[in-house]
Amino acid sequence: MKSKVFFTREITPEKVVELYRLLGKELPGKVAIKLHSGEVGNQNFLKPAFWKPIIDMVGGNVVECNTAYEGQRNTTAKHMSTLEAHGWKKYFRVDLMDAEGPDLELSIPEGKVIQKNFVGKNMKNYDSILVLSHFKGHPMGGYGGALKQLAIGCASSYGKAYVHGAGDLEKIWTSDHDSFLESMADAAKSVVDFFHGNAVYVNVMMNMSVDCDCCAVAEDPCMKDIGILVSEDPIAIDQACIDLVYAATDDPGQKHFLERVESRNGVHTIEAAAALGFGSREYELVEVK
Repeated sequence: MKSKVFFTREITPEKVVELYRLLGKELPGKVAIKLHSGEVGNQNFLKPAFWKPIIDMVGGNVVECNTAYEGQRNTTAKHMSTLEAHGWKKYFRVDLMDAEGPDLELSIPEGKVIQKNFVGKNMKNYDSILVLSHFKGHPMGGYGGALKQLAIGCASSYGKAYVHGAGDLEKIWTSDHDSFLESMADAAKSVVDFFHGNAVYVNVMMNMSVDCDCCAVAEDPCMKDIGILVSEDPIAIDQACIDLVYAATDDPGQKHFLERVESRNGVHTIEAAAALGFGSREYELVEVK
């Protein structure tokens, strides 16, 4: 069966809420709301005001984890300061899930490259997850969407290094590239399995730079804004976003964006995730005016 992906070209906070309601998925218990807090200096990340209506409606805590690279989010003290400076703590309850160890280890018996994943230990306090993703390019993954939020975003600082190194921390930036992408798919599966299907994914295709929100110095957006997508399937929603980029043939920035995706073999993360069976690349796009 094809996964259903709701889509609108109108990008407003209210449309995020509308599509979420159309999906009709109730998130039970305590909800983790995973988003990108934005590296200090980055101009493209989606700000608290944009996400506030959906977060207020769903309830729960905004969750993040520390990074594995130098910057203003690689220690608990610096990341908390960034969460304050960027306004997240002003509006929401914030949980830095790996602020204190030990990490929560998730088993991935079906993993192609890694058989375990390390996430912030506070993940154990949540029953469901709402993944709010800014769809854009990425220096290593080619693109960033729902799968990256699951795989890298939910990983602890140690876990991020483990995934990037395809299981070898000494190769954090030098591992075989496809193995890294496959490790992301493995890690994403572990988080999906942890929440037993109690998850909703929102991808917003705006401010579409070739660089991630983790870049302090990022290129300005090169493509026109495309829209908002909502689904219960993280693989389908990312595939739909990639397809919408390929369909934007009249956008003068498309070639530059696709060069980033293709040069990093970004779609391989989607291929590897589909092979693991926790979602489908086949989807029905339901456009909402």
